[in-house]
Amino acid sequence: MKKYPVLTFSIGLLLLFAVIVFANTIGFYNSIEQASLWVRKWFGSFYLYLGLFCVLFILVLALSPFGKKKLGKPEDIPEFSRWAWIAMLYSAGMGAGILLRAVQEPVFMQQNPPIQTGNSSEIIALEYTFYQWGFTAWAFYGLFALIIGYYLFSKDRPALISSSIQSITKHKGTRHSIDILATVTTVFGLVGAVGLGTTQINGGLNHLTQGGFGLWTTIGITICIAILSFVSVWKGMHKGIKRISTLNIWITLGILLFIFIQSDMTAVVSAFAKALTHYILDFIPLSLAIGDYNPGEAFLTDWTYYYWAFWLAWAPFTGIFIARISRGRTIRELLLGVLIIPALGTFFWFSVFGDSAFTLIDSWGNYNGQFGDVFSSIFVFFENYPFASILNIVTIVLLVSFLVTSVDSAVFVLSMFTDKGNPTPKRRHRLIWSICIAVFAIAMILLGNARPEINVLVALQKLLIITSLPFALFMVIMVGVFIRDILKKK
Repeated sequence: MKKYPVLTFSIGLLLLFAVIVFANTIGFYNSIEQASLWVRKWFGSFYLYLGLFCVLFILVLALSPFGKKKLGKPEDIPEFSRWAWIAMLYSAGMGAGILLRAVQEPVFMQQNPPIQTGNSSEIIALEYTFYQWGFTAWAFYGLFALIIGYYLFSKDRPALISSSIQSITKHKGTRHSIDILATVTTVFGLVGAVGLGTTQINGGLNHLTQGGFGLWTTIGITICIAILSFVSVWKGMHKGIKRISTLNIWITLGILLFIFIQSDMTAVVSAFAKALTHYILDFIPLSLAIGDYNPGEAFLTDWTYYYWAFWLAWAPFTGIFIARISRGRTIRELLLGVLIIPALGTFFWFSVFGDSAFTLIDSWGNYNGQFGDVFSSIFVFFENYPFASILNIVTIVLLVSFLVTSVDSAVFVLSMFTDKGNPTPKRRHRLIWSICIAVFAIAMILLGNARPEINVLVALQKLLIITSLPFALFMVIMVGVFIRDILKKK
């Protein structure tokens, strides 16, 4: 495997990680717990500043004359329709997370308002949920899509993270190290999402059947996800990934429309508009956590720092995937499309589910934590609507489908990384990464189940905060080099 050094070293490091997790799960968890506390103490604010910078930087570039340029050659045309493009980037970038948190997060924020701005707890809850799922997350993705896409299609460089610094270093060891870092970070972010998603599927099955499905069921679901993802990525971008992504969006819109029609539509639209307005007006103080918009270190540690680490961990593969499907579009369309369209869709999703959940709580007269379990909250929510059984089954199918599209797009990008930046990687690389993702996802699930007080979510929070830090620091260098390259005279 000397021909593919990034593949060899990445697999070696990840196998070492898996062996350690299997051999000493509790000891490894304790180690990452201590390391994550150190990272959050010294670099938590850095994550916030980096997120704000990325949003502002993307807006400036999109609205500048540079935004008129095409991603690629002047004669290039988009490979995918705008609908297929949006469906693919959204399925890769968010996926199962919007189902996992649809009800649980807005309700938690309503019951425990993170900030006090004079607005109602319901509007604050939606505003802060928007903040954690909105422009910042997509700015991380959009920044990578822009920079890698620019070097890939406009400068004919390989589809590798190291292509972003090719103009300042020709040293192979340095560039391979960066690509290995991107590969490992991508795998950790992905397997964490798989662990969360499969655990929610397991929770849904238990809720629906009152069965005793446990750890081995979750592992079995993980293996099924890996197999389906491999079939999709084996078929390629058009026959596999595009079709499943489009199906996901249609099913998601169907569920959203059904709940919206059953709810107080005027109240939902009003809450959406108010929360969005406050989110935009408060965006900078929220991003800096200053004054009344500072929820406190404990809250930031448990929520915002974790989210920013999660988005950063997903940024390499999601950004490159978006770049891969965006050739022929203008830089303005890419940046504003990635930043605004998926975010607005996510905001309306949380408004429909969140406001409807608030209404249910008001009708009950008191709240006893019915929506407190992140893995079953949406299934409990559906019990209050007609055709609950059908909704629950469709949601489980959608969870599986979203996970498949996240995994298949990530496997495709990982294969690009390890196949020397080939935009259409060889199928053997796709097979290797499909197997590896299954192995490492199972390792993560075992880590989360090591002790009764450890769950997948807690383990994921701690691990992602650590593994995404080096890549967050590298982003600063990457942006600096990109600015230098586009400003220097040709």
